[in-house]
Amino acid sequence: MNLEAIQENFHLYLSGALTTLELLAISLGLGLLFAIPLGVVRSLPGIGSRIVWLYTYVFRGTPMLVQLFLIYYGLAQFEAVRESFAWPFLSSAWFCACLSFVLNTCAYTTEIIAGAIRALPHGEIEAAKSLGMSRWVMFRRIVLPSALRRALPAYSNEAIFMLQGTSLASIVTILDLTGAARQVNSTYYIPFEAFITAAIGYFLMTLALVALFHKAEARWLKPLMPR
Repeated sequence: MNLEAIQENFHLYLSGALTTLELLAISLGLGLLFAIPLGVVRSLPGIGSRIVWLYTYVFRGTPMLVQLFLIYYGLAQFEAVRESFAWPFLSSAWFCACLSFVLNTCAYTTEIIAGAIRALPHGEIEAAKSLGMSRWVMFRRIVLPSALRRALPAYSNEAIFMLQGTSLASIVTILDLTGAARQVNSTYYIPFEAFITAAIGYFLMTLALVALFHKAEARWLKPLMPR
């Protein structure tokens, strides 16, 4: 095994890991921010719920790699896009990767939140109504806090899947952790050493994510469990 090459290029892996964490933080942060109101709309009857369902159905029903290709490569073929104000953003690999990741994780998170809202005990809703709360106040004080707590286990899985999904960014020239492994392999022709190092990096980040969500569940979810 050629471990010297890994040691000489370890700074590439560190830089790639930081890029991966940045992509993950942007994707999960913006995805959750948009998913909360969409999840509320999705849980309510009406045309709005159907529109949100169509969005989540499309993005959950197609591979994220295809979505990334359509945004990064596909939109560039239209002259109207190239001449629009959005072209400086859409010509950036970083922006396109973040956009595809945000749209994808937002679709999954929307359904997670909507499902958690639907699964709330009916007694909580009746208690809020008996206190004279309006629908907005009830959602803000009772429904959303309770639903977000109950959604933690499912959302932790989505966060881990999103961490693995960020590896697709290397396909559009972004030097993330996988991109660092590909660069080392193309230089030294050591695929096993190059990619096993990246795999160890993803494994350690996954362990850290799991530990964070376990602490969050212990703080916010366990008090709701029956004793």
